[in-house]
Amino acid sequence: MEVEMKIRGLMMDPVTNMPIVVLKDLSGDTVLPIWVGIYEANAIALEIEKVTTPRPMTHDLIKTLLLGLDTHMKKVVVSELRDDTFYAVIWLERSGNLISVDSRPSDALALALRHDCPIYVEEKVLQTSRTSANVSDKVNNEELRKWLEGLNDEDLGRYKM
Repeated sequence: MEVEMKIRGLMMDPVTNMPIVVLKDLSGDTVLPIWVGIYEANAIALEIEKVTTPRPMTHDLIKTLLLGLDTHMKKVVVSELRDDTFYAVIWLERSGNLISVDSRPSDALALALRHDCPIYVEEKVLQTSRTSANVSDKVNNEELRKWLEGLNDEDLGRYKM
């Protein structure tokens, strides 16, 4: 089962100094942090802030290509969490045919923002993420999860949505 989510914000992990995209379900009960690279975070931030660049960035180019090919983004799905790596699928529709494209979540999210299409996370990913957080010996994930769930608008800074 897929759970619809929105990008709640983009922030820096205070422990690793890596960007985090914070997804939150529509009811606001579930939070899913996805760590992304600096460049991917920049692509997401540019769209959140509606910054126009002098030349098309990669995700803008992909949007233009899809529109030119009369192909529409139906949704993106964060479909799997394996070995601490998230996987996503971009669902496209062209001439009545559905096409699934394997993607990094950061790219799928950057495109979803540009196409204003829904973002989903598989329930099993949310469950695996919770389980990983409880058993992992990485930087106290339970403490980080509580901190993420307690974020307010000021904590998210200018990237809140």
